[in-house]
Amino acid sequence: ALPGLAAGVTRRYTFNVGMTSVTRLCGTKSIPTVNGQFPGPRLDAREGDRLVVTVHNHMSRNVSFHWHGLRQLRNGWADGPAYITQCPVQPGQSYVYDFTVAGQRGTLWWHAHLSWLRVHLYGPLLILPGLGVPYPFAAPYKEVPIMFGTCVLCSGSCIFFFEGMLNCSLEWMLLAGEWFKADTESVISQALQTGAGPNVSDAYTFNGLPGPTYNCSSKDTYTLKVQPGRMYMLRLINSALNDELFFGIANHTLTVVEADANYVKPFTVSTLVISPGQTMNVLLTTSANPSSQAFAMAIAPYTNTQGTFDNTTAAAVLQYDATTAPSSAQNLPLPALPRYNDTNAVARFTSNFRSLASAQYPARVPRAVDRHVLFTVGLGTDPCPSNQTCQGPNGTKFAASINNNSFVRPRSALLEAHYQRRYAGVLMANFPTTPPHPFNYTGTPPNNTFVAHGTRVVPLKFNTSVELVMQGTAIQGAESHPLHMHGFNFFVVGQGFGNYDPINDPAKYNLVDPVERNTVSVPTAGWVAVRFLADNPGVWLMHCHFDVHLSWGLSMAWMVDDGPLPNQKMLPPPSDLPKC
Repeated sequence: ALPGLAAGVTRRYTFNVGMTSVTRLCGTKSIPTVNGQFPGPRLDAREGDRLVVTVHNHMSRNVSFHWHGLRQLRNGWADGPAYITQCPVQPGQSYVYDFTVAGQRGTLWWHAHLSWLRVHLYGPLLILPGLGVPYPFAAPYKEVPIMFGTCVLCSGSCIFFFEGMLNCSLEWMLLAGEWFKADTESVISQALQTGAGPNVSDAYTFNGLPGPTYNCSSKDTYTLKVQPGRMYMLRLINSALNDELFFGIANHTLTVVEADANYVKPFTVSTLVISPGQTMNVLLTTSANPSSQAFAMAIAPYTNTQGTFDNTTAAAVLQYDATTAPSSAQNLPLPALPRYNDTNAVARFTSNFRSLASAQYPARVPRAVDRHVLFTVGLGTDPCPSNQTCQGPNGTKFAASINNNSFVRPRSALLEAHYQRRYAGVLMANFPTTPPHPFNYTGTPPNNTFVAHGTRVVPLKFNTSVELVMQGTAIQGAESHPLHMHGFNFFVVGQGFGNYDPINDPAKYNLVDPVERNTVSVPTAGWVAVRFLADNPGVWLMHCHFDVHLSWGLSMAWMVDDGPLPNQKMLPPPSDLPKC
């Protein structure tokens, strides 16, 4: 814990990355962990702090870490995606991530950013406002970080008191995720080899505990203890590998006050949906006279995939009266979550988000646009090599693309190549900014679903204002895609179903108080429009936060030039930058 959490200081953390044995669902396996903790450690900061995280890789495989949602102004060297902003940290090597939290406060998180390692390597990054700066809503009695993710996450919990003191204890951390019995690196390796969809998770978890809905797990049920008539702030993080999740608490409502570390106009719901990569702060007011001493909490997937998925529900307990023994969730009624493919429920929930757009927290959405970009986002196929049999659609291999370009991971870091202006053989600055082959995107797919391949980026001049429309396609089935942008927040100015209409849809944009995020889901068989200002020089990845789609190539990068002023140019690389 960091007593007092003084502002504007340097906070140092050490990540020793190694293997640890963990048992779930009656099976034990060895998984990557940070500091032997499963889940990983929580990072605490205040707005304006400098964080220095020293990573020592004791594994036999490469690793890198991303600080999800931090803008890393001029400092892409600390952003973390392997082969984009750095070469990975090799076995036996170390790297220091050194960055400042500038102009941001709220709930973010960190995770590994290479292959599927983030299934186990991730944790919360909690940023308090500056000293003496209140929240723009009623002060909660306590705050409880809650993570929805893959496997177990996070250690300990934070209860923030508004006198500025920090008190941490394990019982206040609630995490939810996915558990795979199999080794996830083998799962994705096999899928890429055969061309089939990967095997899915075996359970969802709260705080690493599957709970009573799964075999061999009734004793592994998480309990969150609360007092009657109090208001708690739950910090929600979906760190799941490949699943959007519905979340609810039986007989309780939740008031959303923050999204992706940006305050929003409060709205109240009984069920919410949160995509991988997204964070959300919600207020929970407990009953002054509860009808029961315990209520079930639950998570379950939202998906429209045509493939297999983990269609199970994980349960945990909201326990009133902390002096009593925890209640069993075995017989508690579950909250009424929407059906797994209820896209209308998701659209209704998503339509509630609005920025505060106040004097203190303005919505600086670009009004004038310099570059209009249209991306198609979806699945496709690759032909099967002549010497093997493939298990993808019609004997092909699954692929994914943006504007029909499936991203090829380079052999060296793009940011280093850009800083040295050494592009030949590393990247091509010709990523298509409009679909190369227009078709009825949400209708009947074209006959040819093969994708192109390349390490391509979109070059942008410093301070370019960009409007990006991301259009979902129905190739290999229409489904939503949570798109995460590194290095920037963006404003979600519009969204809808069907094909984007460039003539009529812009008239419906919200340019007054659009929500500001770093991760947004392209609606199933629909589109979403965002605007951002390219005021952060460097090379910044944008990708689907379903890791299976990322593995299939659903990503690209923005290459933003330096500005004319000294404080608009990239910082020089650190001396310990890893080598490929």
